[in-house]
Amino acid sequence: MKDGEHVQERAEQTRRSLLEAAASLFNERGYAGTSISDITHRSGHTSGAMYFHYTSKERLALAVVEEHFATWPALIAQHTAIAAPALEQLVRLSFAVARAFRDDIVVRAGARLWTERTLIEAPLPPPFVGWIDAVGKMLEQAHSEGELAAHVEPQAAARTVVCAFFGLHTVSEALDGRRLVEDHLTDLWTLLLPSLRARPGSTAELLAAVRSTDPVPLRADGGAVGAEEA
Repeated sequence: MKDGEHVQERAEQTRRSLLEAAASLFNERGYAGTSISDITHRSGHTSGAMYFHYTSKERLALAVVEEHFATWPALIAQHTAIAAPALEQLVRLSFAVARAFRDDIVVRAGARLWTERTLIEAPLPPPFVGWIDAVGKMLEQAHSEGELAAHVEPQAAARTVVCAFFGLHTVSEALDGRRLVEDHLTDLWTLLLPSLRARPGSTAELLAAVRSTDPVPLRADGGAVGAEEA
């Protein structure tokens, strides 16, 4: 490895270490309860390294939120490429997203930071719009496949599904720290799928198959998604 490549790799490792340390603290303590010294102590890097990569706590918080949002396009692409009917793709995607909110510290921190956005002096990406669009496209595909019940309008249903999904996460976070989120999501799809499907199907069988499937890694290197510390 050339010297320049080695320096670049070390800089990226430092940047990532700072991001994950900040995400862990933001998730545990919130934006206001986390200081620069907390982040540098958790990461093992100096404040100089922190300011070199992120310039301020606000920029670091924004980077965490942007990383949160950047997780989803690849995950959506992975699941829409699965050789399965569109409704099954949607169900599988929903469980992958639920696991990310439960297990990935950057995803969890990004969600908390967005709820605390009024404390952060930086513009944050808007939530949910991309999800409504993505779910709408999957339901339109289900309609073209003859899977969707005649009374279901894909875009209206997409908004309802997204509202129900993220409402479920809010409740699960409050009641059990998302530990039981897959159980709650199973209950939600048990209610929704019979009304979405054009033809009766075994909802229990599909959900059992989805829950028994090994999750797709979120990160490009195939490694474990940032296991949460708190």
